Amino acid sequence: MDQFEKVEKLKERANVTYEEAKQALEASGWDVLEAMIYLEKQGKATGTAKAGYTAEGTDSSQASGEKAAQTEGKESFGEMLGRFGRWCAKWINKGNANSFCIEKEQKEILRVPVTLLIVLLIFTFWIIVPLLIVGLFFDMRYHFHGPDVKSVDINKAMDTVADAAENIKNDIADQK
Repeated sequence: MDQFEKVEKLKERANVTYEEAKQALEASGWDVLEAMIYLEKQGKATGTAKAGYTAEGTDSSQASGEKAAQTEGKESFGEMLGRFGRWCAKWINKGNANSFCIEKEQKEILRVPVTLLIVLLIFTFWIIVPLLIVGLFFDMRYHFHGPDVKSVDINKAMDTVADAAENIKNDIADQK
């Protein structure tokens, strides 16, 4: 871009006179961006909020506007991945804040975070579930504790299952 084109471009973008644009470019070594900053510092540039310039001298507001129009309403893979990561982190934090307790005769035997319980259930389902069921017949009781468990009736359900297991055990003992 020659000097005349630079003066015209700066004059148009900064809303200044030809003389002011030329003076700003001369003061900044014919660098359009530096001239724009020079005019802003003097308070002469009034059109700077509408557009910006890149190093190549192209109008960046037009390019970013076209890009925004192309991606409007679409979420990039990175944004979706970030949103999924935040969702997972939220649930992992909830799982770590709450715990699964195993009690026998009203004494706590074991307390593990719910996150660990879920991981164990996923990877060792065929070991953990039978152990939990067998534990019911050895007078074990299971409870969830934590800040998010207060409104959930899962502990009542766990007590009902433990009572049912105790009734089955008593019925078998009475038949003998």
